[in-house]
Amino acid sequence: MMGLTDGKRMKYSVKDTVFRDMFSKKKYLIQLYNSLHPEDKTITQADLEIVTLQSILLNGIYNDLGFMVRGKQLMILVEAQSTWSANIVIRALIYLMSTYQDYFNANQIQLYGSHKVEMPKPELYVIYTGDKGNHPDVLSLKDEFFPDTDCCIDAKVKMIYLQDSDDIIDQYIGFCRVCNEQVALNGRTLKAVKEIIRICRDRNLLREYLSERETEVEEIMLTLFDQEHVWNIERNNIRAAALAEGRVEGLELGITQGRSEGIWENKTQTVLKMFRRNMPVEDIADISELSVEEVKDILKNASFQH
Repeated sequence: MMGLTDGKRMKYSVKDTVFRDMFSKKKYLIQLYNSLHPEDKTITQADLEIVTLQSILLNGIYNDLGFMVRGKQLMILVEAQSTWSANIVIRALIYLMSTYQDYFNANQIQLYGSHKVEMPKPELYVIYTGDKGNHPDVLSLKDEFFPDTDCCIDAKVKMIYLQDSDDIIDQYIGFCRVCNEQVALNGRTLKAVKEIIRICRDRNLLREYLSERETEVEEIMLTLFDQEHVWNIERNNIRAAALAEGRVEGLELGITQGRSEGIWENKTQTVLKMFRRNMPVEDIADISELSVEEVKDILKNASFQH
């Protein structure tokens, strides 16, 4: 494993990444379900099946968490959100339709026949880690975008805010707030990561998860790819050489030549390495300083070659 130093930077989407990692484990997923449905006293881990979207090479759509309950009875999609936007409900609807499409395909369900198909009941949730303020308890597509009109479609997302509780949802929101506090104090550094884990343990926020996966959590929360540093040095050298010649064209030419000499290939390999470690496309783009579209093109070309 690569060493961690104070010079490494915390990932910008650390909170969302921890969310996906934690709830990919069923012992934490069942705690989430129990928080959403405390009336269900008979649920077991075996009753839960994770169906989080993974088809990022095809259409760029992926969500934080999706899971089925007791086979075909219930389908729950959950997102973690730190910034308020009415667009949340649009994204939730897109995730829902994509998840249904995967479900119908996986179960070979034909939608063009005369027989009415069976489908799981959907539930859409967003865990909002900011302050509730005047935000609604339920975000409605119709109410937000087509008020006072006869709209043919609606989708409703139940918003979950910080409560006076010690359930895993409140613990996650508390974890996010500790992250914000420590980043403000210490920046995106290893010191901040260490303090986040220590404080959350002391406050009993995700203590079990953070204790049993401390090394992995540190890896999740920090940028561990040295190629980013190498690329930055080379890019700066190219820019400096071009500026010394006093020509903007020289800068553009230098970048092109640098890529042709193998820098772009190294960057491509870095993208593939990060993707194999299940990093989200947005994180890969942030670290590699590529656009999301360039990252998707690299991944798509790699899939064709294999």
